[in-house]
Amino acid sequence: MADYAIEMLNITKKFPGIIANDNITLQLKKGEIHALLGENGAGKSTLMSVLFGLYQPEEGEIHKDGRKVEINNPNDADALGIGMVHQHFKLVECFSVLDNIILGVETTKGGILQKDEARKKVLALSQKYGFQVDPDALIEDITVGMQQRTEILKMLYRDNEILIFDEPTAVLTPQEIQELMAIMKNLAAEGKSILFITHKLAEIMQVADRCSVLRKGKYIGTVDIKDSTPEKLSAMMVGRDVNFVVEKKPVEPGKVILDVQNMTVASKRHKNNAVNGVSLTVREGEIVCIAGIDGNGQTEFVYGLTGLEPLKEGRITMNGTDITEMPIRKRSVMGMSHIPEDRHKHGLVLDYSLENNIVLQRYFEPQFTNKFGFLKKKEIREYANRLIEQYDVRSGQGPITKSRSMSGGNQQKAIIAREVDKNPEILVAVQPTRGLDVGAIEYIHKQLVAQRDAGKGVLLVSLELDEVMNVSDRILVMYEGEIVGEFDPKKVTVEELGLYMAGSKRKGAEAK
Repeated sequence: MADYAIEMLNITKKFPGIIANDNITLQLKKGEIHALLGENGAGKSTLMSVLFGLYQPEEGEIHKDGRKVEINNPNDADALGIGMVHQHFKLVECFSVLDNIILGVETTKGGILQKDEARKKVLALSQKYGFQVDPDALIEDITVGMQQRTEILKMLYRDNEILIFDEPTAVLTPQEIQELMAIMKNLAAEGKSILFITHKLAEIMQVADRCSVLRKGKYIGTVDIKDSTPEKLSAMMVGRDVNFVVEKKPVEPGKVILDVQNMTVASKRHKNNAVNGVSLTVREGEIVCIAGIDGNGQTEFVYGLTGLEPLKEGRITMNGTDITEMPIRKRSVMGMSHIPEDRHKHGLVLDYSLENNIVLQRYFEPQFTNKFGFLKKKEIREYANRLIEQYDVRSGQGPITKSRSMSGGNQQKAIIAREVDKNPEILVAVQPTRGLDVGAIEYIHKQLVAQRDAGKGVLLVSLELDEVMNVSDRILVMYEGEIVGEFDPKKVTVEELGLYMAGSKRKGAEAK
C-alpha cells in the first residue's frame, strides 16, 4: 500500500499574465489533516481546483494511492473519492438543502426521483456529525454556516475519502469554527484524508498534522505542526515577520458622526423583526464594533444603515443630516463607505474589470467623467494602478483583469481600497478581513486605525473575536436583533463577551 493518499507531482498551472502554480509538489498522507497555507493569490485554490478537476495543469501529474490518475472534471474527482467545499459555495439557492446534497447523484425509479432513502441518509449523517440541518429549508433562507454544512454533507453523502476544504472557516462564527475543527478531527480519525486551505494560523496549530506553504505560486516547504509556531509559519508565508498586535494610540473621540435611533428592520425569514429598536452612535476618532453570532440581525442592521433595506421604524442621521430615506448613492456621496459582508453580491460586478470596479462608486465625478458624460479611460487606469500598488492587489492582467478571475482575498483588497480611498466620514466595515492572510489583515487593521486617527468614524461588524478585542475602542454585542451590552475591550474578557453573544447575559440598557 502506498503511504500517500494523494500526490500532486510538479504541477504547473498558467493563466494569462500569471503562473498560478509553478512546479508544485504536494503529498497528502492517509488519515492526516494537511494544511495548505499562503498569501492571497499564492495559488492554493488553483492547486486544489486542479486536484478537483476544475482546471487542467500544463505540466505535472496526480497519483492516488500510488497510481497515476487522470482528473478531467469534477465527476472524475468524485469517482475517485475526492470532494471539495469551495470558498464560495456551489449551491443552487432556490433548491432545498436535500436537493443540493443529492444533485448529480440522484436515485430514480421509473423516471421518478426517490428522495426517501436520500433523506434518511442525510438525516443520519447530520445527526452523526451534529450538523442539525433542515433538509427541506431553501438555501437562500439559511445562514452561511448552514450552507457550509450542506456543502460538507454533499461530500459525506458521496462517501468521499479525500476531503478538500477551501477557506472553510472564513464565513463561520467562533462557535461554528470550533464545531468544524472537531468534525475535521473526527473525519480524520475515521481514516479520511483532509486538505485544509486557510489563512488562520491558530486553526492550523489546532487541527493540522502537517502544513505546506506556498508563496507567489511557488512551493516554500512542508513542516510538522508539532515542530512549528505561528510566527515561523507566518514568516514562511509572507517572507517577513508579521506583527500580530494592533498598535494604536489611546482613543480621543470627538463629535457624533453617525446617530442611529430606534432602528427596526423587518425579517425576510420570520414574523419577528430582524433588528428591533437598535440605537447607537459613532463619534469622530473611534472604532465601534458590533459583535455577535452570525444571524442575530447584524446583516439586516447594516442593510438598513447603508440603504439596502428600508427601515420599518427609526431614524439615521449623519453629521446632523437625516439620511433615513436617502438613496444609496446619496449616502455614499455624503461620506458613507461600506465594505460589504458578501463581496460577490454587494461588493463587485464580477464581470467588470478591476479598474471599473475600483471607480464603481466614483465614476460620475469630474475626475473620471468629462462634461459630455464620457469616461476618462486614462485617468481611471492611472487611479486604478495607484490603488492596486498601494493595497497590493494581485491580479494576472493588472487593471484590466476580470474581477471574477481574482482570488477571494484580492477581490476583498480591491473593495477595501475603493472604499477607504473615498476618504469617508463614516466607514462601515463588515467582516473586512474575511478570507485574508495575516500580512493583509495586519495592513487592513492599520488602515482602519488610520481612518480613526484621521478623525473619521469606523463602525466595524466582525465575527472574529481577536479582531473585535484588538481593533475596537467600544464593543456593542447584538443578540436577536437587539444591543444587549456595551463594553470597553480593555476591561472585558472573551468569555464574558461570549456569554452576551450567546444570550446568556444581557445588560438591558441601549448602547449610546
